[in-house]
Amino acid sequence: MTEENDKYGKELDLAVRIVHMACSLCQKVQKSLLSPASRQVLAKDDDSPVTVADWSVQATVSWLLSEFLEGQSVSIVAEEDVQTLSKSDAASLLAAVVNTVNECLAEAPKYGLQQPKKALETSQILEAISRCNSTGGPTGRHWVLDPVDGTLGFVRGDQYAVALALIEDGKLVLGVLGCPNYPMKKEFLNYNHRHDQTMPMTPSSSDIWQKGCVMYARRGSGRTWMQPLIHGDTKFEWPNSATLVQASPVDDPSLATFCEPVEKANSNHLFTAGLANSIGLKNQPMRIHSMVKYAAIARGDAEVFIKFARSGYQEKIWDHAAGVVIVEEAGGVVTDAGGRPLDFSRGLNTGVLYGNLMMFLRQSIPKRAYSEKDADVLPGSLTIDSRRVC
Repeated sequence: MTEENDKYGKELDLAVRIVHMACSLCQKVQKSLLSPASRQVLAKDDDSPVTVADWSVQATVSWLLSEFLEGQSVSIVAEEDVQTLSKSDAASLLAAVVNTVNECLAEAPKYGLQQPKKALETSQILEAISRCNSTGGPTGRHWVLDPVDGTLGFVRGDQYAVALALIEDGKLVLGVLGCPNYPMKKEFLNYNHRHDQTMPMTPSSSDIWQKGCVMYARRGSGRTWMQPLIHGDTKFEWPNSATLVQASPVDDPSLATFCEPVEKANSNHLFTAGLANSIGLKNQPMRIHSMVKYAAIARGDAEVFIKFARSGYQEKIWDHAAGVVIVEEAGGVVTDAGGRPLDFSRGLNTGVLYGNLMMFLRQSIPKRAYSEKDADVLPGSLTIDSRRVC
C-alpha cells in the first residue's frame, strides 16, 4: 500500500522507485563484471573494492533526489567520491560510469519517474557524485546512501544491497533496502543466484520464483513491506505486489539462526562463535555479505545478527541506517551493549555503534556469557534481535 497521505509519503515513494532503478543498474553491471574480460573493479586506499556500479548508483540517486525534491536543500551522506574518476588514467572508467548512468536514467519512465531531457554530460555526473559530501549531524534532513553495500559479494556474483535512508534531526524516518540477489521465497535461500545458473525447473516455478526484492519502512508505521524487483519490459506500478514482512517469533536460542559477516577482516568470528555457544545458539551461522543480513532478520529468515568487530574497524552510518528502521518496524530490536537505541545524530564517523551491541534475547543470556566489561573489549560491534515488539 502507498503512504502518500502520511508524513514522508512522497519521500518514501520516491526512494522506493529510485532503489528499484539502482538495483536494475547493479544487476546489469554485475553480469558484466562476471565476464572473464572485465576490468571494472578497482581498489580504494583502504584496499576495499569499488566498481562502476558504486559511482553509477551514487550519481543516479543523487541526480534523482535533487531533481524530484526540487526546492529542498538535498543533503546526501554517501560513500564514494570523484578522486579516482578524475585521474588522467581513468578516462575509460569515467566513460563507463557516464554511459551506465545515462542508460539507467533513460529507463526512469519504466519506474514512473521522468527521465532527463537529454543525456547527462560528464561534468553533470561528476557533480552529482560530488554532491554526496554531507557529513550528516543532529539537525536537518540528510539522505544516507550506500550505493553498493557488500562490494566483495557483488564482484563475486553473491549477495549485496543498495541502501537508502532518510534522517531528520538525528532520527531515522525511513529506509529502503534493495537486495537484487535475495530471493522472495525463503525456500530458495540455498540456491546459488549466479549469472550462469538456471532457474529450478518445476511446474510452479514461474509463479513462485522471484529473484531480488526491495524492502522499505517508515518510522512509526509498525510495518515493513517487501516488493519483488521488476524484470524485462514490466513497468513498475505501485504497490507492485507488496507484502508485509515480520521478524521471527522464535525466542528459544536453541532454535534460532544467527547471521554474521562473511569477511573476517571486519568481524571477529571466533569471539562470535564462543558467545553464541555460551547462550545456547546451536545452528550454524548464516554468513551473508552486506546489509542483506537486515533483510533476513526483518523477514524472519534468521533471528539474530551478530557482529563483533575487530579493533580499529570503523562503522559508518550508511552501513546500517536503512536496515535498522526496516528491522525495527518489522518487529525486531536493534540496540547497543547497554540496550540503548543506535545514535545516528553524530554524523559520518559516528560512534553510532559504540561498544558491543547486546546479544539478542537479553533477558535469557546467562550472566557468565556476557558482562558489561565486554563492551570495552571489542568496540564497534553490532547485534540485532528479531524479538517481536508490540
